Amino acid sequence: MAHYLLAVHGPAEMDEFGTYGSEEKMEEAYAATDAFNEQLRADGYWVFAGGLQPAATATVVDGQSGTPVLTAGSYLDTKEVIGGFWVIDVPDLDVALEIAAKGSKACGGKVEVRPFAGLA
Repeated sequence: MAHYLLAVHGPAEMDEFGTYGSEEKMEEAYAATDAFNEQLRADGYWVFAGGLQPAATATVVDGQSGTPVLTAGSYLDTKEVIGGFWVIDVPDLDVALEIAAKGSKACGGKVEVRPFAGLA
């Protein structure tokens, strides 16, 4: 088995309904994602998952020398950010890609698949 990160990408700018356009569509996506998460658990692939607060809530910590420097906001100035993620434990990349396609459909976002170093 190998661990993969499935990172959900989306626009940095969101309104009160995230990227869904309406409360109804947002609730539908949340319900579909919950069902997807339950299937991951049932299939034994679940390790961990979570949604992230907006990038504006981030703090960058640079502790490379002496006193750490803290900077409010995201490290990168970009139009797209990671809005959430899954960590899964699956037999191989092909299974990870199949799961990512289902996750993308459930949450309504593009999903990047990356193996963890030394574990894939």
